[in-house]
Amino acid sequence: MKQMIFGLLATALVSTAAVAKPAERPLGVEASIPFVSSIGVRNFRAESDEVLLIEDNSRRWYRAEMFAPCTGLNFAEHIGFQTRGTSSLDRYSQIIVDGRICQFRSLVTAAKPLSKKEKKAQAEAADKANGTL
Repeated sequence: MKQMIFGLLATALVSTAAVAKPAERPLGVEASIPFVSSIGVRNFRAESDEVLLIEDNSRRWYRAEMFAPCTGLNFAEHIGFQTRGTSSLDRYSQIIVDGRICQFRSLVTAAKPLSKKEKKAQAEAADKANGTL
């Protein structure tokens, strides 16, 4: 009897875990981040002066590409978001970096960026595979 109950509990846990796993979302698809002015942005990371990665409060990542280089973005500790009259950040939005306004070209869904440690390990593995290490 105990084995039957344990088996039922194990089955219930496995099926619950399968249901609880979030669905994979397509990457590179135009997107918007709702309520950005109040609760929408958790974190950001500049890849360059032309690309900004943005994390929303649901821990989903987005990639914003600028129309032109946004001087200082790569080193900015603080940025401002301009949604131009809406509460959502989208491809028509802008950021403010050191008083300069930079226009988005696109805002698309993205994967979580690699940490510095992961990037270093990946680069070392590539060097090792190429025989340059």
